[in-house]
Amino acid sequence: MKRDIILAGVGGQGILSIATVIGYVAVQEGLFLKQAEVHGMSQRGGDVQSNLRISSEPIFSDLVAAGKADLIISVEPMESIRYLPFLHRNGWLITSTTPYKNINDYPGEEELLNEIKKVKNHVAIPAEAIAKELGSARSSNIVMLGAASAYLDLPFEKLEDGLRAIFGRKGEKIVNANISAIRAGRDFAAKYLEN
Repeated sequence: MKRDIILAGVGGQGILSIATVIGYVAVQEGLFLKQAEVHGMSQRGGDVQSNLRISSEPIFSDLVAAGKADLIISVEPMESIRYLPFLHRNGWLITSTTPYKNINDYPGEEELLNEIKKVKNHVAIPAEAIAKELGSARSSNIVMLGAASAYLDLPFEKLEDGLRAIFGRKGEKIVNANISAIRAGRDFAAKYLEN
């Protein structure tokens, strides 16, 4: 088993929480894990990116090479485009369609969506809208994790266990909101691919 994953977004969108859940589950499953993070500006709105490399064999580098990512999970559509050169030709792009317009010349949403649709294997998900519908706007990152769950090669129930372990100290309400979010993301991705 080997998965090279790039997580992308901007500060404050929960990229590192996604990385924490995936990393926790990988370790619990007895897999090797390497992680490297780029925080850009350390405040809300700066580029945040994390490389996760998971394998049943030892891993020697913590960075995903260009053209080698099995999966890009992006909580921001423009950031998903930025990392496409890292995606393997058979890799999957899982991206939110909700823009975080932090620059004056932010591209048009239709233009971004057209670029995303050029990727053979993609899921474009309105994660923020789904999270708000669930009553937990802050869980849009976990909606994204759910949408990507089928491509992680990790058992879905273990991802739920990871959410319980990581968010448990915040209380049952937060845990349940995140469980609902990951399930909603998984269900949306399955329906998206049927169309």
